[in-house]
Amino acid sequence: MKFISTLSPLLIKKANELGIQPEDITENYIKGSGKGGQKINKTSSCVMLKHLPSGIMVKCQKHREQSKNRLSAYKLLILKIDDQVKGNKSDRAMAIFKLRKQKKRRSAKAKAKMMEDKTHRSEVKKLRGDKGLN
Repeated sequence: MKFISTLSPLLIKKANELGIQPEDITENYIKGSGKGGQKINKTSSCVMLKHLPSGIMVKCQKHREQSKNRLSAYKLLILKIDDQVKGNKSDRAMAIFKLRKQKKRRSAKAKAKMMEDKTHRSEVKKLRGDKGLN
């Protein structure tokens, strides 16, 4: 048994780098829950994958079709295993760190702009001078 052929080559490469074997993954198809009415109660479109060596379990019910949910679950499982193995060096962790750094920089710019506006406002108030309110 090999990985799903419709998975992106990048994900298959990442799975091979991490040493994920298709035999180590168990697939279960269960009935979903939540909104959807009769359709959700009748069909087993929710996919649950478990990586036996690491014990990581993933459940996916994003789409109506079982095949799409299966692809999404495999993608999520590979990314979660990558996070566990590489920790802060994983692609997702690096992307999150980059976003946080960008937001921090933005907030520093916003703070500088706010301080600039405050000083401008205080200068305007100083220019008004005393109107004889003594």
